[in-house]
Amino acid sequence: MKSITLRTLVREPLKVKRWTRTGQSVQVTDRGEPLWIVQPAVDGHDEEERCRAVNAILDEVLRETKSRVSLSRIIRESRR
Repeated sequence: MKSITLRTLVREPLKVKRWTRTGQSVQVTDRGEPLWIVQPAVDGHDEEERCRAVNAILDEVLRETKSRVSLSRIIRESRR
């Protein structure tokens, strides 16, 4: 669980949004005293389905044959 001060929450709410989007809980504190725990609204079922979909895509990519063109060549040609 991440911990963040109330002042940081007010100044940088996107940080908390980013953490909760990844499934982490965030504890909001004021002068070291815990005030709230912000939890993601996504239930575990949706997260499991998302992980399966990501793994399926990664498995598909790994089944493809390797490219004969090197990465450095691709980068050099893209800079032209």
